[in-house]
Amino acid sequence: MSDQERLARVALSRLTEPGDSRFTKLVAEFGGTDLQSALLRQRDAQGMLDDLAVRLGSADPVRELERADRLGIRFVIPGDPEWPRQLDDLMHAPELHKRGGPPIGLWVKGPLRLDQLAAAVAVVGSRSATTYGEHVASEMGAVLVRHGAPVISGAAFGIDQAAHRGAIAMEGPTVAVLACGADRAYPTAHQSLIDHIGQHGAVVSEAPPGCAPTRIRFLARNRLIAALSRGTVVVEAAQRSGALNTASWAERLNRQVLAVPGPVTSAQSQGCHDLVRRGVATLATNPQEVLEMVGSAGEHLVEPAQQPLTARDRLTLRHRQVLDAVPVAAGVGTESVARTAGLGLVEVRSALIHLEENGLVEQDGVGWRLGLLGRA
Repeated sequence: MSDQERLARVALSRLTEPGDSRFTKLVAEFGGTDLQSALLRQRDAQGMLDDLAVRLGSADPVRELERADRLGIRFVIPGDPEWPRQLDDLMHAPELHKRGGPPIGLWVKGPLRLDQLAAAVAVVGSRSATTYGEHVASEMGAVLVRHGAPVISGAAFGIDQAAHRGAIAMEGPTVAVLACGADRAYPTAHQSLIDHIGQHGAVVSEAPPGCAPTRIRFLARNRLIAALSRGTVVVEAAQRSGALNTASWAERLNRQVLAVPGPVTSAQSQGCHDLVRRGVATLATNPQEVLEMVGSAGEHLVEPAQQPLTARDRLTLRHRQVLDAVPVAAGVGTESVARTAGLGLVEVRSALIHLEENGLVEQDGVGWRLGLLGRA
């Protein structure tokens, strides 16, 4: 990708809000250099294009890139070897809240390359998370990175920070996608967390350095979290949670959507339950189930949950029938067991000997009664 294209995209990124679908798709279709030239040439009676031309003409992308470089931030654009190709899917996804299209470019801080996120999983959820939710998100983050899936989230309070910290505890790769510039920390209370991710993983933003977080930028940010990932896991989400916006983007992009169940009385889990009820999300109760859903065919297969086999489970149907006819406390004779079981005396006598050898029945001097294993 030419230096001119990079400079053009830096200048264009200052013209509109991140994720403006009309603008992002124009840049993706025509390229930054051609669109910049067209905007500088065009004029209109209302003066809107004149205003864009003035703003473009006053931009100083060279200086902006130099300033970003001093902050340890690089500007990654389509065509760069590092560009994550999965973001191109945004070109064809239906817009949401008038946000959409692939980003004009991404401002990135940290050693983790974005082209290494092909197997990444997003873990998102409520800012006002419960202790249960934070525990689940932390375990998700830890197990996912242990199995080679980088964890992507938004560095917010609650579920986001728990997922990041779970990945960090395993020294695995994690990415924070921000709604402000990559040089800022939001929330400010997470300065140390975001600094750590910027030193060992990657802090990513569509907004140029220096930009403050706004509601519209959070909505634009959510589509990047979903698009960068193979699947999105919603750990906790109330009915109006921003995490549901991320899940909606994942659904639009034909990515896997998974939701962790919580108590039916928990407001923080109502959004998760609704995703499952409507068939948008697959139920996920542990990280292994997430890995099975987002992995390639045949990978990370989860064995069906079942209780360990007991001595009773290993019996034939006839032997179980005899065992059910043996009393718990006082012993009875073989004839009594045969009558209760509805079986022949010879067959019952043979079965009782087998059951005794396996500790399921015992003799008490009067007759047969259940042994210790038979009562289990």
